This record gives sequence, C-alpha cells and structure tokens, in this order.
Amino acid sequence: MTKVLVVDDSMTIRSQVSRALGGAGFAVLEAADGVEALASLEAHPDVKLVVCDINMPNMTGLELVERLRLEPARAGLAVVMLTTEGHNGLVQRAKAAGARGWIMKPFKPEHVIAAARKLTAA
Repeated sequence: MTKVLVVDDSMTIRSQVSRALGGAGFAVLEAADGVEALASLEAHPDVKLVVCDINMPNMTGLELVERLRLEPARAGLAVVMLTTEGHNGLVQRAKAAGARGWIMKPFKPEHVIAAARKLTAA
C-alpha cells in the first residue's frame, strides 16, 4: 500500500484529506507541521508523497519542501501543496523547491486523489 504523509496544522483538513486518500486505498500518515513531518519521514522512509499546507507554525510548508530538497535521499519525494495561498511568488518558490502540484483550499477530494495517483504511479 502506498504511503502518503498529510501535513497541515488544521486537524479538520488533515482528517478530510486522510479520509479521501484512505478511501482511495492509500496508507495515510499525518503531521501538524514541518517539524513533525520531518520526524515522520525519518520514521517512515517509504512515504511516496507529501500533501502539504504552506502556513503552519514551527516550519512552513515551503521551508519543509526546501529542506527535503537538501537531503539526497528525499530529493525526489513528490510533494503537492494544499493551501489557501494562490500568490504567484509562493507558487514559483514552491515549484523551484520541487513541489509537483498546487491544490487550492477548499479542495475537492477527487482532485487530491487524482494528484496522489498520478504522482505515485510506478
């Protein structure tokens, strides 16, 4: 089963994304911020996709993506940003750091599932 890490400081959003992806056959892990996400990725090196908010305490989603790109073992990890932020500068910064997708909140579960399937297909 393909593992996905959902990173968002909103428990409601995490549970909505987790329900959608879990119902689509993914194994879902959750983290409340970038710091928890790094710890979770350390404990679960087989995670194939990170679905990540931008605005979070301790470590933002952009900081997380930029940090992942510095680690050779995780540089290829697929990341999709799931956020209320549509500012072009943030989109460009995330893409430059390696984010592979951008989904706006409020989101449609089928969009998250489609992105997860596309980015984790072997």
